[in-house]
Formats: sequence, structure tokens, C-alpha cells
Amino acid sequence: MATNQVILYLLVILISSISLFLLPHPCQGHDQLETCNFDKIYQLGDSYSDAGNLIRESPIGSSTPFTRLPYGQTFFNNATGRCSDGLLLIDYLAMALGLPFLNPYKITDADFRHGVNFAVGGATALPVEFLTAKHISSPATNSSLSIQLDWMLAHFNSFCHEKRECVKKLKNSLFIVGEIGGNDYNYPLTQGQGIEKAKTIVPNVIQAIKDAVRRVIGYGAVRVIVPGNFPIGCFPMHLTIFQTDDSMAYDQNRCIKQLNNLARYHNNRLQEAIEALKKEFPNTIIVYGDYYNAYHWLFTNAPYLGFDEMVIRKACCGTGGDYNFDFTRICGTLEVPMCSDPNLYISFDGVHPTQHAYMLMSGWLIQDIFPKLQCTQKLVVDT
Repeated sequence: MATNQVILYLLVILISSISLFLLPHPCQGHDQLETCNFDKIYQLGDSYSDAGNLIRESPIGSSTPFTRLPYGQTFFNNATGRCSDGLLLIDYLAMALGLPFLNPYKITDADFRHGVNFAVGGATALPVEFLTAKHISSPATNSSLSIQLDWMLAHFNSFCHEKRECVKKLKNSLFIVGEIGGNDYNYPLTQGQGIEKAKTIVPNVIQAIKDAVRRVIGYGAVRVIVPGNFPIGCFPMHLTIFQTDDSMAYDQNRCIKQLNNLARYHNNRLQEAIEALKKEFPNTIIVYGDYYNAYHWLFTNAPYLGFDEMVIRKACCGTGGDYNFDFTRICGTLEVPMCSDPNLYISFDGVHPTQHAYMLMSGWLIQDIFPKLQCTQKLVVDT
């Protein structure tokens, strides 16, 4: 592991320990890490997890702003396809588990001994055909959740030929199904179709995620994290789109209430689906990843976590308006500036968090999730 990676890993541990004093409930996460002994991670999802799949898709991916600086500037000093200035949650999680960064599936000759990142920026939980029938355009990629699962199956078939063999080889693997579904709502929201239209497809999105969890369990997964959605009403892009003079539209954090209600509605339905899956698969550990409250925690503790309270609703990389975001001049396009210190910002480009925000959220999430994975419990797996 490179020196800078070691330093960042130690920072994650330190931040997680400090986080115990700021969390709304006591958690003990890092005590559990060494008992988990995960040797692989398999990640499904969208741009919050994509480490370089989208930019390797043609023809759209190779022309996206994520192929060039300032994306990747803080950590890699070049664009890797990650939609941030540096590392993502999955990168910090891998480091905390003592594993290397996951290579994206689209690098066909990559080292996949420690897992694979199947996530694709812009991906949806629902198939593109379903969204098209609802008059919702999915402009970035066709690589929805079901297609990523097909990739996963093809990958597993490359090194195991029957279920018993796969179960044995995957017993110490961690599967992460998401975050996914945010784009299913972002597309109708940004295409002027309104919050109510987005809300109508929540049951379909939840069913798609539920089916995906069933599939990974069928592949051999015994420990699965299923993250929820972020409070999108706090994102600069959504604050710009739904900006209003009506003070009642905003909550105490000056985020859009209706949008956060949509995210909470999704998350509540997702947690209900997880509880049903636990009953269906009693020998599998399925844990909800509370991305909503991890992000909310950044907002409520921003001054104590090193953020500049004056810019926590603004994009670091962007221009224009009250939130430093303009759809016609997005981060990565010509002459769109980047802030001098992204560590002071929660949002990097109006949609995706900064590396600093991801680092802090990873500490919160590790404390919250890992005790629930019950790594000391021996599971009886049906082969």
C-alpha cells in the first residue's frame, strides 16, 4: 500500500474514533473489522461508487467531464472516472478492510483478486426500457442494475463452475448493492417532470433492488450491504433546480423539504424490503447502509468537521447562482473554476461529494454498519 494510502487509512480510523462523540447513537465499528476477514468486495451502483466504468463505455462515457481534471485532482492528480476530486466511500472502505482499491470491471485485464467494482456513473436501478416507457430519459448509460448483475455472473463464471464452488470462494466476500436508484429519480426531476412523477416509481425501484439482493445471494453472497439514498434536497444541483422564495419549502438546514421527503420515502421502503429479505434468507446478513444520515451528520456538524459553513450548500467546482451550479457550465467543462480548497466543501460538483466529505462519511458508516454485519457469527450456507 502506498504511503499516501496508509496515511489516509489512518485518518479514516482516527475520524471514526472521533465520530463516536458526534454520532446520535453509540456504535463500535472498528473493533469488528479485524474479525470480518473480508478478502473481496463486490460493488454495484452508480456514480457514487463508479471507479472508472462509465468513462470506458462508448460513445458517451469517453466524452464525459469525468475523463479530465479537476476530477481526481486531489488524490490521483489525474481523472480516473471517479466523480469526485479524489477517493470515494468504496475506496475508504477498502482501505479500512486492508484491501486495495477495487478495479472497475471494464478494465478487462485488471487484477480482480480482491473484488470488482461494477458500478457505472449515471446507472439506474430500473432498466432503461422501463424508464423509456414512463417517458423518462436515461442519457448517460444503459448499464442498469440488472446489466451490472449480468456482468457479475459472467465474472463469477470465469472462476467457478457450480454453486458449491462459488459459495466456497465467496464466503469471505462483502457485497454492496448500491447506492442505486438515485438516478431513477434524478432523471425525471431534472427533466421537469416533478417530484410526484419521481415518487410514482419508488415501488418499482425498491423491487429492482430487492431482486438484485436475491440475485447476489443466489451467486453466493452471505453478507450484503444495501445503502439508501442521500438527502438530495441538500445538493447544490437540486437546490438550484427547485430554488424558491417560499421559506416554507426549506428545512432547518435550508434544504428542500419535498426532495428530502422523497429520499426518506425511498429509504423507508428500502428498509422494509430489507426486513422482508432477512426473513426470506435467515442465513444471510443483510444490512442497511444509512447514507442519508451520514450525509445529514456532515451538515449538522459541519463547523466541527472542518467545513466552511458559508459554502456547505455550494459546489466546489462550478459557477453561477447561489449554489455555484449551472447546468450549462458544469464541472470539467471549459473555464469552469474549481475552489482553492475542496476540503472546505461538502459538494464537489453540485451532485457528488468531495473526497473530504467521503472520508468523514466513511468513518460514520463504518461505525454504524460493521457491528451489524455480525462478523463473529458463523453462517450456515445452503449449497
